[in-house]
Amino acid sequence: MLSPLDRKLFRDLGRMKGQLVAVSLVMACGLAMMIMTRSLILTLDSTRNAYYQRYGMADIFGTLKRAPLAMADRLAQIPGVAAVEPRVVVDVTLDLPGIPEPATGHIVSLPDDGKPQVLNRIFMRKGRLPQLGERREVVVSEAFADANFLKPGDSVVAIINGRRDSLVIVGVGLSPEFVFEARAGETLPDNKRYGVFWMNYEAVAVAYNLDGAFNDFAADLAPNAAPGPVIAEMDRLLANYGAFGAYTRADHPSAKRLDDEIRVLQALSVAYPVIFLSVAAFMVNAVLARLVRLQREQIAQLKALGYSSAQVGMHYMKYALVIVVLGTILGGVAGSKMGGGLVNLYTMFFRFPELTFHMDTGALATALLISAGAASAGVLKVVRAAVKLPPAEAMRPEPPADFKPSLAERLGLTKHFSPGFRMALRNIERKPWQAVFTICGLSLATGLMVLPGAMSDSIDYLLTYQWNEVQRQDVVVFLTEPGGGKAFHDLEHLPGVLRAEPIRSVQSRLRYGHHYRKLAVTGMPKGSDLNRLLDANGRTIHLPEDGIVMSKALAEVIGAKIGDEVQIEVLEGQRPKRTAPIRGLIEDFAGVAAYMDLDALRSLMREGDTINGAYLTVDKAKWEDFMREVKETPRASIVLVKQDQLQAFRETTGQSIGILRKLYFTLAVIVAFGVVYNSARIALSERQRDLATLRVVGFTQREVASVLLGELTLLVVTALPLGLLFGKGLTTFIISSFSTETVRMPLVINATSYTIAIMVVTTAAALSFLVVSRMLKKLDLVGVLKARD
Repeated sequence: MLSPLDRKLFRDLGRMKGQLVAVSLVMACGLAMMIMTRSLILTLDSTRNAYYQRYGMADIFGTLKRAPLAMADRLAQIPGVAAVEPRVVVDVTLDLPGIPEPATGHIVSLPDDGKPQVLNRIFMRKGRLPQLGERREVVVSEAFADANFLKPGDSVVAIINGRRDSLVIVGVGLSPEFVFEARAGETLPDNKRYGVFWMNYEAVAVAYNLDGAFNDFAADLAPNAAPGPVIAEMDRLLANYGAFGAYTRADHPSAKRLDDEIRVLQALSVAYPVIFLSVAAFMVNAVLARLVRLQREQIAQLKALGYSSAQVGMHYMKYALVIVVLGTILGGVAGSKMGGGLVNLYTMFFRFPELTFHMDTGALATALLISAGAASAGVLKVVRAAVKLPPAEAMRPEPPADFKPSLAERLGLTKHFSPGFRMALRNIERKPWQAVFTICGLSLATGLMVLPGAMSDSIDYLLTYQWNEVQRQDVVVFLTEPGGGKAFHDLEHLPGVLRAEPIRSVQSRLRYGHHYRKLAVTGMPKGSDLNRLLDANGRTIHLPEDGIVMSKALAEVIGAKIGDEVQIEVLEGQRPKRTAPIRGLIEDFAGVAAYMDLDALRSLMREGDTINGAYLTVDKAKWEDFMREVKETPRASIVLVKQDQLQAFRETTGQSIGILRKLYFTLAVIVAFGVVYNSARIALSERQRDLATLRVVGFTQREVASVLLGELTLLVVTALPLGLLFGKGLTTFIISSFSTETVRMPLVINATSYTIAIMVVTTAAALSFLVVSRMLKKLDLVGVLKARD
């Protein structure tokens, strides 16, 4: 049975249901974001760990030119190594029906003796593994099969070491090694034009003259074994076999991309909830402060009837707890629904045998505690003031406010303003802290509106910058093996080629202090213009003869700056080493890169006019002829078409960020309307006696409304510029959270985004005032004037 205080609680909540809903919705927005992001982290992390463990994701990976299979036994004998699986890995050109551009097939050999895989085992979605001795049977990755509508029994034409062959698909599968499936160096999947194929060892090894040898390996570490000494010994043993340097799972492109995604979610799981809950705390404080002021006499009567200060205090704390419970329930439901919907986005990037959304119940409990803490912090001072109020003092009405002219009036700045506007100024000056809290809430609401627009601005800028300003080529072609001048001559004389610029890239390890990164250093000729190197200000960086130019992100990772000298350790050829000063930092948004002058790189490698690729512009009228010829060129292993990359970006990153932008916009609109409506409703509740008095003494309905409108307008106008500044800071933080070593977003905020934020908040103010104006018409003038409070 409800106590008298609880019955009073529910009656009061019924009267203030509009404000109750507004505050609860704002709190629910923050909690929904926290529950959604924490649940997505749990989903991805637990799914990844289970997949890696069950299907034997390797701890160490390595590539090399060629080593006899006996070397795999030597690697397995290194202390700390539990298992080694040698294999042959090559990229081949695919001729897919209906696709003019050549696609790329990444072929990974299965164990040479026909035994089951030990590491990176295949999860078979359909079909079976190739039968031992079959040279044309393959298992294809699920992402590629789905994008090209392939199934067991279909065939795919591949150019394998210059020979055109038809591969028969006998199975569709997945591997923990390729959760994120993209070409080497690319940060976006293009599943239609890139896929992984698993093939019998003998079939692929014989085709590439690697029978009895391997050019790639995966290894598993023994429990508690340190990877550093193991990798050092592997590199030493394989140095004479053209090893490019072993690396751990953390540096594997697929695992690294997934780690980065989880890191972004971890940042978002903190930033957004803190902001929303801060707004909710402001609102709870304002609502209960107004309630306590209006119920001074009731507090006195409760104490006079024998209720203790603790009972009265707990009674008012229950108002906050009701908001917390309602907000947590709404936030939990919304977070679960949003997370369940967004988890499908990750299938565009990451492939698991099963990706099922898991609700983080711990996050729900944490959300309840955090929201209760935020609400309690917002009302603690108000409740303490209520319980400290002596009954005799509380029985008296609150001391009248100071009705002296406002500062603006004393300075003579309001001569031409209406009486209603001057009243608004006086009320704000009489209650400065209440005005400050309201302005803070409105500023936060305004700032939240800037982020969705900025995300759209950043994507638009990235599309223009990356695919127009930087990448001016139409196609990039990479060769299976480096070639001389004839190789470049053949590329620039392909049908329709209007311009060609040679490139030479070598696998290297860049060191600065104790930091290092393994990547390809690319050499480009002087005056190259098809792939431009631009700094943060959009200025072209010309490659120096005696130094290196690198991504700004790479310099930040290794802790270097312009002028510092880095060590370049080449991992191929004669494996030379040299130091080079950093001459410039480029602004790029995908992966990290380093560039040298082509002649300087060739000099370092002690070679002639060697190339392993070229940037090309192609006559659109001869596009099909060009693509047909490239498909038949045995030496062309990878062909990257700029238009295809742009389409892949729009279908993956662009689409996912667009969905997030809509989500953030919806939440920001809810907060904006909630904050403004709550502010207007409180102003009406606190001043209904004054407003009724004005009506009685002859003020019209419009004049009375102008008093409230003037006050709300002043607060909104003051909050807007502060909110735009906050929005810029929030956007900077969120965009930087999205930015990782593999993928980054530029920080761009156009005037349109600021304008939309202003329009939404002012629209919220106008609609809220319309609602409050209707309440003004319903004021009981006689009843209000009789009330003592």
